[in-house]
Amino acid sequence: MQDPNFISLFVAPLATAGINYMITGSVASSIYGEPRNTLDIDLVVLLLPDQIQKLPLLFPEEDFYLPPSDVVAVESRREARGHFNIIHHNTGMKADIYLSRNHPSLDWALAHTRRIPTPDCEITVAPPEYVILHKLESYRESGHQRHLRDIAGIVEQQELDREFLESSIRALHLETQWQAAQELSSKH
Repeated sequence: MQDPNFISLFVAPLATAGINYMITGSVASSIYGEPRNTLDIDLVVLLLPDQIQKLPLLFPEEDFYLPPSDVVAVESRREARGHFNIIHHNTGMKADIYLSRNHPSLDWALAHTRRIPTPDCEITVAPPEYVILHKLESYRESGHQRHLRDIAGIVEQQELDREFLESSIRALHLETQWQAAQELSSKH
């Protein structure tokens, strides 16, 4: 039997249920740039109210920690930072589920997702520009250099929509972080 992975544990059930999602964060940056180990997957999930009740069927409590449906419903109504986790008991692998729809680049990202076939299913990955924007925001919040390394890997290996990326960086006031990422990329 194959070791469980993020796709079979967390993504395939969402895809099978027809729940709209996209992979972002470190898993997406590993797809687009340099692979690195991580114990979690970040998923933007566009959960409809009637889909909340499907989650316990997709992620049964004998195998997963999943917050109660009423907690998920509250998080899904937040204007900003709506979020919850799903944790696989046997492996400790975790999915960070982001529900808020207020990011200024979200609509663009959803229109530019990439579909990638895997042995488990075809996955939907946020476009590299959106991954970069979130990595820049995470770097601004945490100062962790790993975000800059992730960005450098994406910049080196992907054709990017520079016009969109740079206008979004200005709109989100991420110029300082982008400069740091570009400096690291030029040394890489």
